[in-house]
Amino acid sequence: MHMTAPAQTAAESTLEQLDGLVREPFSRRGFVMTGLISGFTLATSVIHGQTISTDSKGLVAGEVKIPTADGELPGYRAMPEGAGPFPIVLVIEEIFGVHEYIKDICRRFAKLGYCAVAPELYARLGDLSKMTDVQAIVRDVISKAPDATVLSDLDATAKWAAAASKGDAARLGVTGFCRGGRAVWLYAAHNPQVKAAVAWYGPLGGSRTDIQPKTAADVVGDLKAPVLGLYGGADTGIPVADVEKQRDAAKAAGKTVEIVIFPDTPHGFHADYRPSYRKAQAEDGWARALAWFKRYGVA
Repeated sequence: MHMTAPAQTAAESTLEQLDGLVREPFSRRGFVMTGLISGFTLATSVIHGQTISTDSKGLVAGEVKIPTADGELPGYRAMPEGAGPFPIVLVIEEIFGVHEYIKDICRRFAKLGYCAVAPELYARLGDLSKMTDVQAIVRDVISKAPDATVLSDLDATAKWAAAASKGDAARLGVTGFCRGGRAVWLYAAHNPQVKAAVAWYGPLGGSRTDIQPKTAADVVGDLKAPVLGLYGGADTGIPVADVEKQRDAAKAAGKTVEIVIFPDTPHGFHADYRPSYRKAQAEDGWARALAWFKRYGVA
């Protein structure tokens, strides 16, 4: 069945162009965000008619505090009621914070038996609950988040999920969207405990800085877990040629990587609250992600 694509907003177009962008480094002490966004991000248009809402019946779900080296990171956890242990999936946000869409993804996983945790990785740098300009988010927050801190926070989240959330450390998976998809590639090259990873339209290139020294393409030879990459053929910010190059580089390095490119599909096609959402491709990608986790021992 052919679906008519909603008109792309200016914010959507800007997001595609900037999602992989990095600029000069910056550091800031302390946590700006001490809690999560209530509802959806203010930085993009919400299309209520297509937004998925997953209830919490049978789940333990809500905001949590995750201990890190320099304080408690806010996050969202959803897991089944019961004794566990449950397979762990780390859910890495887009550039907009852990808002209702990311929380809902955690609940979707929890309904399937996972302990799903989404840490607010940008809590030290800006209050994403109040930011409305995509370019400002990229310039003032995303580009100033050191990769080493992001990876350390994900390690802390995995450790906390196993110690305090009935998670099974031996069954660890990771998935992420947009900029979070880039972090999936980096984390799969960082943590040997990861069993499987799923990157949704994560940028593969971009600039390199002192605090973000490697691109996703740079780490393909260091992957320690099988990675499924889900990309849109009409993504104006991530050229298909780059995606195919990533696939070929992984094969040459002897890594287990599967790349799926959905034809005529934009960036952000899984984001059901945005005009970029494509129901058929989102559902197909979700089924592939679940099968990937099952195949490689997460589920």
